[in-house]
Amino acid sequence: MKRFLNLIIILVAACGLAHAADAGFLPNSFAGWTLTGTPQVTHEAAKVDSAYPSVLQEYGFTDAETATYTRDGGRKLTIKAAQFKDATGAYGAFTFYRQPSMRTEQIGTKAASANERTLFFRSNVLVDASFDHVTGMSAAELRDLAASLPAAKGQNDSLPSLPEYLPKQNVVENSARYIIGSQALATVGAPLTAEQIGFRFEPEILQQQYSLPDGPVTLMLLQYPTPQIAGDRLRALEPVANANPNALALRRTGPLVVVVSGSVNNSDARALLGAVNYEANVTWDEATATPKRDNVGNLIVAVFSLIGILLLVMLIFGIFFGGFRLLMMRLFPNRVFDRPENMDIIQLHLRE
Repeated sequence: MKRFLNLIIILVAACGLAHAADAGFLPNSFAGWTLTGTPQVTHEAAKVDSAYPSVLQEYGFTDAETATYTRDGGRKLTIKAAQFKDATGAYGAFTFYRQPSMRTEQIGTKAASANERTLFFRSNVLVDASFDHVTGMSAAELRDLAASLPAAKGQNDSLPSLPEYLPKQNVVENSARYIIGSQALATVGAPLTAEQIGFRFEPEILQQQYSLPDGPVTLMLLQYPTPQIAGDRLRALEPVANANPNALALRRTGPLVVVVSGSVNNSDARALLGAVNYEANVTWDEATATPKRDNVGNLIVAVFSLIGILLLVMLIFGIFFGGFRLLMMRLFPNRVFDRPENMDIIQLHLRE
């Protein structure tokens, strides 16, 4: 009977943990919108995007949730949200699904919209929101939703640094694509193949379209773990560039390999190639000043200060007790102190 009860307890606990694991991360309500029905939760990338499940897995997909919200007036909002292992994965998926025809919005970390659809991400959560009718408050309502989403912790909340190196002039808006795997690379029309890039070295890739006076070009940044690996990859790619001198140009700066493809035989394309320069950020974590507790001079001063305090305390107590004895001897002579019956003379009797 006891074993049976223990089995029941274990099964109930397991059901509770399973229910907690399936619980979604979308809020029950926000900005006047109320959740309708039960959200659909899945951990399978194929159920989120049957066309590119491997791409989602490359970006570190963990789970997704689909929910429907309603509000006064019969309005309807459908939310599809995907959670990734870190903010880098959410950013990569955002750039993968964002289209150049979308306009930039100020929602979450980054956002873009097209008519009734808005795509944004905050930390490691990517959200695809579809309104049945857009109003002037739709963006503000989604900002409230973004603020209620969970955020990754520590380093998992950090974004990649590659976008900082992209030149800002002549850029095609919303055309950047962040890539960390061969599956995503195959879908963006990159000028290099996965074998040429060498994904075994775990590079990070950012591809951006530019519209130059002499024609469109594609700028690709390949960031490798070390400058040595980047130098090796540059030498491996040079034969490819030499075989296509008018369509491909390369250079290395630090751990970055810069690739420009398209109409590269002109000054604008060469200037774009040279506009990317890696700057190493050196962090000096050694203390610039000696802490007070580690300063020998402060220790010596503290020791002498303690000695002075102890001497002062002893002086005060000495004056107090000495003054009290003298006062008692003057007011009550031979009655409190130095009474005759208590005074003994020790004799050594040395002559004997």
